[in-house]
Amino acid sequence: MIGARLAAVLAALTLAGSGAWAETPYRILSYAQLSGWDKDDHAAALDAFLETCPDLTAPDWRSICSIAGQQTNARTFFELFFTPVLIGDPDDALFTGYFEPELRGSRSRTDMYRYPIYRMPPEARHGTYLSRREIETTDALTGRGLEIAWVDDPVELFFLQIQGSGRIRLTDGTMIRVGYGGKNGHEYRSVGRELVRRGVYSVHQVSAQVIKNWVRRNPIDGPELLRHNDSYVFFREIDDLNPSEGPRGAMNRSITPGRSIAVDPEFTPLGAPVWIEVRGEVPLRRLTVAQDTGSAIKGTQRADVFIGTGDKAGRRAGRMKDPGRMVVLLPIQRAYAQLPEDNL
Repeated sequence: MIGARLAAVLAALTLAGSGAWAETPYRILSYAQLSGWDKDDHAAALDAFLETCPDLTAPDWRSICSIAGQQTNARTFFELFFTPVLIGDPDDALFTGYFEPELRGSRSRTDMYRYPIYRMPPEARHGTYLSRREIETTDALTGRGLEIAWVDDPVELFFLQIQGSGRIRLTDGTMIRVGYGGKNGHEYRSVGRELVRRGVYSVHQVSAQVIKNWVRRNPIDGPELLRHNDSYVFFREIDDLNPSEGPRGAMNRSITPGRSIAVDPEFTPLGAPVWIEVRGEVPLRRLTVAQDTGSAIKGTQRADVFIGTGDKAGRRAGRMKDPGRMVVLLPIQRAYAQLPEDNL
């Protein structure tokens, strides 16, 4: 989910450099060891897999993709051509959710719509750029024609940047879509973690909605909290995507609610099927596809599940912070080729 993501995509399409796995726990499993595997809707997972399969360039993936669309039994297809691999320690697993926000906006600045969604300025492409504070409190970007639209809520704009894409419903009823266009080069800093550090909330109390409510209740300290995160995301307008399709992920293809996840491509190759077992308020066991990335998604057992579009999806995504396990499905030969020598 193109700037910083492009490097991740290129690396992922070579299917995870061996250096990243050199000292990482790596264990081959059987399908019988995947809890709930036999109860999943494998056809839905295959549909999501086919969305990005044509972009996988390695020979073993190309051969699988050449026949994937001809399959009549999705479960048999996955079991026949893939091997489940547990990468890393599942005790470290963390599943969160993300969604596509929908904001209210205008093509013109007004008293109500006065918070700009910016395109990436050319000078920001050459290393570390202005911080969030500098962008928001100076005129560095004003009057340069970089505004895609203006929205009415700075808090929702902040969370739009965290999600990386969204929809803007304009005053005339039309809808525009924006996607990730780059960032300012500063490290992402969690405002939720900062609230915990200050003793405002415990770690189990923090969610996106809790943060939004706190910022709105504190008109001075609230904006300052958001500026604790120096990272700032720029956008691009997406005008060649069917409104019925999901937003684009890091592979520049539409992602699917409940079936697409964001991963760390250093360990989980983009485009690969990934079995997830989420132990949360509503347990989730299903086959997903690694089709997106995120600046906060780091590690072997870290995934962000795409929930959908709008406020309902946002509330559900905001509550998700659960343990579990993720198992990557790799082409059989590749799975065994990656196996450490002492496990052969």
